[in-house]
Parts: sequence; C-alpha cells; structure tokens
Amino acid sequence: MPVSILHGIWVTIQVLIGYNLVLPLVLYVLYLLFAKKGNQPAIQKKNEADFAIIVTAYEQTFTVPAVIDSILKMNYSNYLVYIVADKCDISTLKFADERIIVLRPEETLGSNTRSHFYAINRFKRAHERLTIIDSDNLVEREYLNEINKLFEKGFIAVQGLRSAKNLDTMVACLDAARDMYYHFFDGEALFALGSSATLAGSGMAFTTTLYKDCLEQLDITGAGFDKVLQYEIVKRGTRIAFTSKAIVYDEKTSGSEQLVKQRARWINTWFRYFKFGFHLLGKGITRFNWNQFLFGVILLRPPLFIFLLLSVVFAAANVFISLTAVLIWIGAFAAFVISFMLGVAHSKPDKAIYRSLYGIPKFMFWQVLALLKIRKANQISVATTHVHGKNIEDLKK
Repeated sequence: MPVSILHGIWVTIQVLIGYNLVLPLVLYVLYLLFAKKGNQPAIQKKNEADFAIIVTAYEQTFTVPAVIDSILKMNYSNYLVYIVADKCDISTLKFADERIIVLRPEETLGSNTRSHFYAINRFKRAHERLTIIDSDNLVEREYLNEINKLFEKGFIAVQGLRSAKNLDTMVACLDAARDMYYHFFDGEALFALGSSATLAGSGMAFTTTLYKDCLEQLDITGAGFDKVLQYEIVKRGTRIAFTSKAIVYDEKTSGSEQLVKQRARWINTWFRYFKFGFHLLGKGITRFNWNQFLFGVILLRPPLFIFLLLSVVFAAANVFISLTAVLIWIGAFAAFVISFMLGVAHSKPDKAIYRSLYGIPKFMFWQVLALLKIRKANQISVATTHVHGKNIEDLKK
C-alpha cells in the first residue's frame, strides 16, 4: 500500500478520536453564543397533570422507604406511585398512603422496561404522564412542578437533573464529577442548542402515549434501555427537553468493585447501541434535521475514558513521527481539560469533588478493568448494589 494512503488512514483515525477532545469546548462556545435558553414562552400553569410515578427495585428494597418518603413530601398531589419490586421480599413495604401501590411480579422480570410495562399494564387509571425513579433516588419537593413547566411548553419528553446523594468516598466524588460534566454538555448545552438532552435512566418523564409507542413492541434486556428509548424518541423527530430544576438525588458508586461492575454494564451498552448514532446522523443529514444530526454525533462518541486513553496512545506514537502532531494533541488535551472543568464548575460542586480530581488516573484504571469484563456484563446483576441509603438532608448537614 502506498505510503500516502497509509499516512491518510493514520491521520483520519487520529482525527476521528481527537475531535472528541475538542468537541466539548466547541459546544461550550456555541452554547455561549447561540443557546436558545428559554426558547419557548412559558405557559400559565394549568391544573396538575395526572402522573404515574414508577419506582423500580431489583433484589433489594431497603432504600425504597426513603424514596417514597421524599415523593410524599412533594408539593404535588395528582399522582399514584407504582413500586415494582422485582425478585424482592416485600414484607417490609407497608405504606399507609393509598397512593402507594406495591407490585410484586410472580416471575423475575430482570429488565427495567419489563418492570415499567408491568406497572403500566396495572395502572389504576389512565395517567396522562409517567416519570421513572430508581429505588435509590430521592426527589426534590418541586420535582413534578418543574417537570410540568416543560410539558406546558409543548415537550412530551423531559430529563431532569440527577444530583449526587452521597459524596462519602473518592469514587463517589469522581462519579459525581463525571455526571456534572455530562449533565451540562449532554443535557443543558445540547438542549439549549436546539437538539435533545440524553436520557439518564431515571429522573425523566414522558407522556404515557410516547413511552408506550417507543418501547411497547421491544423487549430490552440488560442495561441501556434509556439508550434505546432516546433513540426511538429522537428518531421520531421529537426533542427531549432538559431542566436542571427538576432534581432527583442519585446514589453514586462508593467502591471500586462496585464501580467496575456498573461500568462493565454501561460500556457494554455503548458497544451495543452506538450504531444508533449513524442512523440519526443519516436522518439528520437527509432531512436537514438539526436535532437528529447533533444527537447522532453525540451518540457516536466513545465513553470518556476510552477516547482519552486512545488519545494518549496516539500522542505518544507521534513523538516518533511528527512533532507538529504532538503539539496538536497537546492543544486538544488542553481544550478538553478546560471544557471538563467548565462543565463541572457549571454545577457549583462541593469542594470534596475538586479535592477528588487527583484520583482520575485510578478512576480510569478501574474503567479499563470494566472494559475487560464487558463480555460478561449481561451476567452481572441488573441492579447496582448500594452499601448505604443516606438521606440527602443528612448529607447537607
């Protein structure tokens, strides 16, 4: 093969990896210049919409009472809560409030969407909207009111903000920092630029019709139902709205073993579903649809640690090939560091998160271990095992 062709391939591969380092800073600049913040006028608040709140639990229920307590404290009344306790002992799940309905499937479902539809098929009434909450989450008092503000603007899919419930270890702090980065760039920035926010697995709401239309004919097993759902929504030309004011507190992974198992599942989902990015990119180009185009670009982006490690490899290789390329890589790394810090700072994080950043190399090493386990990812329990269930009020003291 001619040297010129090999050189072209080498450069192309580097560009395909390296642009991921620069893309966040480009998005940040576009966000500052062109963001359509509040791009639709607010509509006067209507009567409370009827919500189904689906809380899914798998194997463990000790965190369920806390999430139910937070739901009952919401400044909202028109809802029913459906707890789907899959493969759980429900003997301790006793609630006086008649709005709390405990469902215990006869057979193990082992799937988020199966649990969701188990609840949907047993709705006590025809709920207009539904929201999905994990059993280890806590919700803010205004969660549904803030979600409703986006529905009142005409959106039918909304992602709220998942904030850290615990910052008790370095791993938890780094997990929270990563979330802050993604919440800003994949949530607030994408939505403000006219595309869609990515879904985060919980703290999200949809019209019941949309959710059923997207997933009723699919049987999704393993992790990643949110990846399929967001693809199905954007494929239909619908935007997923984002609001940082509808807050759910999510329990972060506290230990390295827990992190490796969780990330093995998550990395596996990217390899299973990144092809959706090509589909949306193609639709966006052929239909001149900015929402689909930009969202497709984001879906093609590898997990953070993968493109960072590959970038290090390419930069090191260029030490023996091209000094100019090394300097370009250094500039790209600098752009990424700046964008990462800007994304994290946007959330006004606790000082503990900044102090934890020294552990990023360890955090990446654990994710490399997770990458080695992706072939067995679907054999790992579908639920993350949590070591505690702290209340967010305690964490704020």
